[in-house]
Formats: sequence, C-alpha cells, structure tokens
Amino acid sequence: MKSNFATKVFLVCGMLFLFFSHDKEGHKPKPLAPYTAGVVLTFDDAYVAEWVAMDKQMRPYSWKATFCVSNLNSLSLSDINGLLALQNEGHEIAGHSLHHRNANQFVAQHGINQYLRQEVNPMLALMDFYGLKATAFAYPYGARSAALDAALLKKFKILRGTVYGAKKPSQRNFYFDHSKVVYGFGMDANYGYFSISHVLKLLEYAKKNKKILIIVGHKPVKKITSRYQTETKTVALICKYVQQNQMKFYTLSELYDLK
Repeated sequence: MKSNFATKVFLVCGMLFLFFSHDKEGHKPKPLAPYTAGVVLTFDDAYVAEWVAMDKQMRPYSWKATFCVSNLNSLSLSDINGLLALQNEGHEIAGHSLHHRNANQFVAQHGINQYLRQEVNPMLALMDFYGLKATAFAYPYGARSAALDAALLKKFKILRGTVYGAKKPSQRNFYFDHSKVVYGFGMDANYGYFSISHVLKLLEYAKKNKKILIIVGHKPVKKITSRYQTETKTVALICKYVQQNQMKFYTLSELYDLK
C-alpha cells in the first residue's frame, strides 16, 4: 500500500513539475493569424468637403479610408454631416487633436495632463456628441513620445505617427508590425522625396511580402497649388493598384483587431 501511495505521489509531483516548469518558461506564442496584404489610407486635418468629394470618385474601387479630424470645434454643420456620411459609408473617423498643436512642444511647456485636458478630452467629447466614433488617434506633425503613447493608449486602440523620406521599402517602418503605435508614409506632393514610382515600389513590396502599407495625406486636389496637398489621381492610382492586385483596404482601428 505504501509503495502504491508513494508511486501515485511521485506521478502527481512529476505532472505538477512539468506543468509549472512549462508555465514558468512561458507558453509558445500562438502564431499570428495571416492577413491579406493591403493599404491603410489616412487623411489628416479638416478638409471635409474635399474628402467627401474624393469619396465619390473612389467608390468604384470599393475603397476605405481613415479621416483624422482636427479643429472639430470650428467645423460647420455641413462638415459634421459630411463626416457622419463618410462614417456611414464605412470609413473611419479618427482623432487628430482639437487645435492641431504639436504635442511634444505643448507637453514640454504644460505637461501631458494639460495636453489631454485641452487637446484630447474636449475633442472626444465633441466627437461623442456628434456621433463620431473615435478609436484611433493621429499625432499632428507626427510629434509623439513614449510617455504620450502610454497616456493616449488609455483612450484609443491605436496611434499613428508619420515617417518622411525615401528609403528602400524593407528599411521603413510604415508597414504594420502588430504594434499599437504605427507610422504612415507621407504622400503629399510637396515632399521632396515623393514620386509615383516610389509609391508603386512601396505597394509592390506590400503585395509581395503580405504587408499592410500605411499612408498619410491631407487635402486631396485635382492640381497641386500649395503644401499638404495630394492629387486625387495619386489616390486613384493607389486604389486601382489595391483592387487589381486583390489587396485589401483597412482602417487604422482594424489593424488593432488583427492582433
């Protein structure tokens, strides 16, 4: 009897040892679910009339975009209705701060709590009042910090910064990497590095490597007349590429759901 009891105790202890040893080392992470290569098109600031007009032009491509809105307190009723119409079409409306201030500069002078009180909380209150669902935030000027990220991720699913310059696609971080802080490639025509051929290289890299390319624009126009403008034919080229290559359009918040 003692021998059988001792044997049972030994077996139980052995099982517990294996269990806790495996737990201590950590379970192997589950492989990330594969996703379709695609594009996240984002547009910043408050060019609502231009966004609405562009939406009508891009509908044949079954496109989807994220519009990151600032200066919500200064928008007209027509603009608010335009944002609601875009949201109803399946686009995402994201936050871009209330007054479009450089967050790093503001925080250096007034602190993070004041930034939240003046730029983020009233923006969210207005968005909620109008029925705009904001679960993503884009930093004005791409200005961010780890401390700001930590504070804003308590209010948003995902944050977006901005990357400039023309390097090889494999050297850039504006492809989704399962992070809650992502970066977008600036595609406005005034950037010295911008070219259609470079955009096509970025799209090709995304397609071949099953990546999701994140892009940032501002005001869509037929012809460039000033800074922070993107030609609508550039947006159409991107949309056409996505459609013809069986890629997918994502919103910023949908990236969070891929985790």
